[in-house]
Amino acid sequence: MNEPGDVVAAFIAAIEAKDLDTAIGLVTDDVSYENVPIAPIVGKGAMRATLEGFLAPAGRVEWPVARQVVSGNVVINERLDRFQIGTGWLELPIAGFFEVTDDGLIRVWRDYFDMSTYTRQFAALTGPT
Repeated sequence: MNEPGDVVAAFIAAIEAKDLDTAIGLVTDDVSYENVPIAPIVGKGAMRATLEGFLAPAGRVEWPVARQVVSGNVVINERLDRFQIGTGWLELPIAGFFEVTDDGLIRVWRDYFDMSTYTRQFAALTGPT
């Protein structure tokens, strides 16, 4: 499974299953995980800790991909990242960019999103912090 589109699809499926072992197994040791506008997170351990924080409050995770384009080792997708928190859903439109190595590992994962959309929905679903 070294085709970049297949690698990214497997990665997203692992995230949806909250299977961090599989997801982390699909990235390089020095992966750069970038949630723009937040500073990049570098390395498997830091990426895992960040994902655990995002996924922990979610009972279910769905990341349907509306469009995906593969150009060489670059995969670009338009997604709606959905997290079920309690009885509601946090829904975050995403433009995702992935760089996949020739041996089928994600070297760069960069997601662009609106932070206020995330914080507003998260606060509404979890109450004041």
